[in-house]
Amino acid sequence: MKKLCWLLPLLTLFSCYQPQRDCQAFRNGNFTFTANLNGEEVTTRFVRSDSLEVSHYAGNVDSASVRWINDCEYILTDLHPESRAEAKPIHMKILSTTENSYTFEYKIVGTPEASRGTAFITE
Repeated sequence: MKKLCWLLPLLTLFSCYQPQRDCQAFRNGNFTFTANLNGEEVTTRFVRSDSLEVSHYAGNVDSASVRWINDCEYILTDLHPESRAEAKPIHMKILSTTENSYTFEYKIVGTPEASRGTAFITE
């Protein structure tokens, strides 16, 4: 019973925890994101302003419009899609932030499957 008395306040404390989300600090800037594709680590560099994101990936440059839904969510739409798959917009949601990075979730609009990643500020 004594153990239960200590456990209840601890559970209450942890259930109230909210991750830090200073999304405004990541609306504009230079960032990098590293993903594992087919067993190989691939890094994407991107520059984002309020309405435009330019990505540098595997020697290619791609640009997308940015439409902010709220402070922590936005929709990316490729400006020059080369296929129907590339034309589908991507929903981005910032889940938590630190001083120099943010963790986000992304998925193609209209699909339930989401992936997560972390982007880091670069100079």
